[in-house]
Amino acid sequence: MLIKTEAIILSALKYGEADLIVRAYTLESGVKTYMLRGILKSRKGKLKASLFQLLTQLEVVASHKDKGTLEYLKEAKVLHTYQSLHTNMIKGSMLMFLAEVLRNAIKEEEPNPALYQYLKLSLNWLDLHGSIANFHLIFLLKLTRYLGFQPEDSSADLSYFNMLDGVFQEIRTNEYCVEGKNLDFLKQFLSADFDSSKDIKLNQQSRTGFLNLLLLYYELHIEGFRKPKSLAVLNEIFN
Repeated sequence: MLIKTEAIILSALKYGEADLIVRAYTLESGVKTYMLRGILKSRKGKLKASLFQLLTQLEVVASHKDKGTLEYLKEAKVLHTYQSLHTNMIKGSMLMFLAEVLRNAIKEEEPNPALYQYLKLSLNWLDLHGSIANFHLIFLLKLTRYLGFQPEDSSADLSYFNMLDGVFQEIRTNEYCVEGKNLDFLKQFLSADFDSSKDIKLNQQSRTGFLNLLLLYYELHIEGFRKPKSLAVLNEIFN
């Protein structure tokens, strides 16, 4: 079936001498993977490899067979041109990290318009702002809402956060109960938005520790989730 949809590029891997395998999160069909034959050598084709940089927002026309196989991409054009995401080194490192998280976290070949809009608005915010040291932290925390394991914060004044159940509680009941500074940071980020998150004060050690906590939370709630390989690059950039 031929379909026109918005799409966010999650990865583009070279295959053979001239082909690309592109994975995208689409508004209409969830995660889709496309084989783009000859795109790395063709100068006359409609599709250019430069269109498929990480987390680029496109409008595509594609044939979806919905059989779990590689799909066919007929047309693509940039829907939103970033000002800095692909030229700023720090933001580029963050893009690598976020794209890897999204590849690990989102598997469904079905539409989730709320999730798509969240990704779109988040990337646009990142593109236009300069104080971004905490962006990946609040991005990951808010993403849990759309993935189905958002922390339940109606009792956020309690002494522990139970990562297994996603709730705040008065006593420690397992090894995954958070307390101390990470608990304070969690409460601050839960009540923040992208604009106010920059005012949450973390040093590099605290930022790395809280990020590792969030990634563990993902591992506990998403089967097969792996800590991103690009994490080391991100930590090095912020160091």
